[in-house]
Amino acid sequence: MSDEIWSYAPTAGHGPDADLTGYKVEAADGHIGKVDKHSNDVANQYIVVDTGVWIFGKEVLLPASTVTAIDHDARKILVSRTKEQIKDAPEFDKEKHLGDPAYRDQLGGYYGGLGPGH
Repeated sequence: MSDEIWSYAPTAGHGPDADLTGYKVEAADGHIGKVDKHSNDVANQYIVVDTGVWIFGKEVLLPASTVTAIDHDARKILVSRTKEQIKDAPEFDKEKHLGDPAYRDQLGGYYGGLGPGH
């Protein structure tokens, strides 16, 4: 599997030193939460979104390739997936899944299978 899913698109507006913590995250069809954690590691970039009440206080991990734009002035991130696609992703548990290669592959397969903008 390609590592491209774990990298920001050059047009997304992400800088290597950007701190995205606290940024609002907007899916293709509405607000999903705020960034709780993120990684700028090469070939392992992602954001962890605290969904608040939307998915009953759960967090979701989104590979960097799902990010289409970052508005630093508005502190907002746009992602190319719908709320339903994000909700249907493999369940994320920060304690178990951060740094777990099997989960990373599972999630990469899920989001990679959806294709960009689908």
